[in-house]
Amino acid sequence: MCRFVSQQLCTRVVNYFVGKPMKTNAVVIVSVISAGSLFLSSCDTPVGQGAAWGAATGAIIGGAATGNVRAASIGAAAGAAAGALTGKIVQENQAANYGPPPPGGYPYARWAGRPGFFYSPYTGRVYDLRGVPPGGLTRDVDTGQLFRKP
Repeated sequence: MCRFVSQQLCTRVVNYFVGKPMKTNAVVIVSVISAGSLFLSSCDTPVGQGAAWGAATGAIIGGAATGNVRAASIGAAAGAAAGALTGKIVQENQAANYGPPPPGGYPYARWAGRPGFFYSPYTGRVYDLRGVPPGGLTRDVDTGQLFRKP
């Protein structure tokens, strides 16, 4: 869903600039495309998802309210900041469900040689962590202890 919204936003912005005379600055187009690629790579965590949704919503509201690109970019920046803060709160609430972390933090799994597969630091069992975002917690089924995906 996050990638779809980013692609739509980038497509609309590029279409907006393509329809304008050549006075349009190419740096702005490159910046928008770069920001879109940031959205695509950061949507795995609640903070990234919140920032992406906030930026998309802020850009839509800012652009719809005034009809110019500057207001849309200001709205996107404000929305991204608010969305990231909201995502951070959600992430902390999710972590609170696991209880306090052990001294020194949760250990990291070791790569098992195949993309997305990792060894548990406790038992050495291989886990398929392809759907877990980097830094996400997973419970070892043998010991019941939590570890992080690198």
